[in-house]
Amino acid sequence: MNVAVLVSGQGTTRGALLAAQAAGALAPARIAVVVSNRPDVGALARAAAAGVPAVVVDHRGFADRADFERALVAALAGHAIDAVVLAGFMRILTPTFLGAFPGRVINTHPALCPAFPGTDAPAQALAHGVKVTGVTVHFVDAGVDTGPIIAQRAVPVRPDDDARSLHARIQIEEHRLLPAVVQALAAGRLRCDGRTVVIAPGPDL
Repeated sequence: MNVAVLVSGQGTTRGALLAAQAAGALAPARIAVVVSNRPDVGALARAAAAGVPAVVVDHRGFADRADFERALVAALAGHAIDAVVLAGFMRILTPTFLGAFPGRVINTHPALCPAFPGTDAPAQALAHGVKVTGVTVHFVDAGVDTGPIIAQRAVPVRPDDDARSLHARIQIEEHRLLPAVVQALAAGRLRCDGRTVVIAPGPDL
């Protein structure tokens, strides 16, 4: 299964996926391209250094969201992409894009969905005084972090946490969980029954 990774920034999560691929932990998935909606971000240089094609589709160059998403789909078509992973991709996707990869777009979010959707989730968790937060990997729908949940990991909130320290610990779990989910998707172990994601037997997620 050829996988595209969409990024908007430095791409630490993308780095975790590439490391898993180098270790043989993604097979039968293969990262075929990294695409950024912003030029000159660190993720592009790191992808190229790993021998993975790196492409920019700058959203600012399009009249509207639909035109941008059609350009994204066209860019991915050149790499025979089967599935898409959002790794810090800071654009809401619509059916224009999602319809090209039905049930094959996944995202990672630094909270236990449905809590704290959108940006600054660790800061939201701290503001609400929760004792436990975490990471969610989910299928993407047209909402904001509202798609069917595939897997989650909990992260305790420490009394001395700020948003940065909490996010750093969430990322540790994120970088473990996301490659396992990508591998399960590629192996055909995931299916949706309504909003419930059924996971076939195999390595634990």
